[in-house]
Amino acid sequence: MLLIHSPRCLDYSAAGHPETPHRLRSTVALLQKSNYIWLTPEPCSEEDILRVHSPAVLEAVKTGSYHDADTPYFPNIYELARLAAGGAMLAAQHALAGQPAISLMRPPGHHAERDRVMGFCYFNNLAIAVASLPVKRVAILDFDCHHGNGTEDIFAGNMCVRFASLHQSPCYPGTGLQSRGNCVNFPLPPGTKAPAFLAALAAALAELAEFQPQVLAVSAGFDTFKDDPITDMNLEIDTYHTIATRIAALKLPTFAVLEGGYARELAHCVEAFVSAW
Repeated sequence: MLLIHSPRCLDYSAAGHPETPHRLRSTVALLQKSNYIWLTPEPCSEEDILRVHSPAVLEAVKTGSYHDADTPYFPNIYELARLAAGGAMLAAQHALAGQPAISLMRPPGHHAERDRVMGFCYFNNLAIAVASLPVKRVAILDFDCHHGNGTEDIFAGNMCVRFASLHQSPCYPGTGLQSRGNCVNFPLPPGTKAPAFLAALAAALAELAEFQPQVLAVSAGFDTFKDDPITDMNLEIDTYHTIATRIAALKLPTFAVLEGGYARELAHCVEAFVSAW
């Protein structure tokens, strides 16, 4: 598996905010002890962003003219958000060429809607990458603890995409309670353990496989870990190895992007996931 990262994405932080540079710095440091191939991304273009976001959102991220308490404005965030989206696009390109890849960048993206910045997310990295692919059918799996409301908002009704999300409910942002059209949701109660989570994953993967996608895109969130400080799920570190094994068993061109995960053990959760490929 190819690992995509730029240390530039560590260049912002807000006191007391759970989405810290340290969570990714420690993850990269652990993975660099193994023999992975690392690639450095370039920022995506405005044209790439505008495939999935409105001009108003692009301008809001540039200037900070938005209002979301969870998503602070930083003077360099526009360039860093473009860089994170570029990482997702680079991962997608390599997946299409037959090499699985994961983008280990920040900020995350799956809460960013077509017309809204929210939930630590400025641009929707995975959606930008999916929209850049020259294929007719893309499946998206989101296993972050929070519903990927932004990704669903962008692709709802798009019959070239099938989206499946496993997420805690009730939980932020309060969406994903029902399935609709091409978007299939699996809301799971707080405290869900590995057997129930993996059963829902099997159902989600079956839905995606039935679509016969040409590429699988994965929003990989690790805030379902049992000790995550802002969520209430109950997965173990080795569960992420199992998740990756089941994704790989589909034998589809696959790429992943890092979303959430705020426990001290994030690095080991990501390592378990990456090592299964």
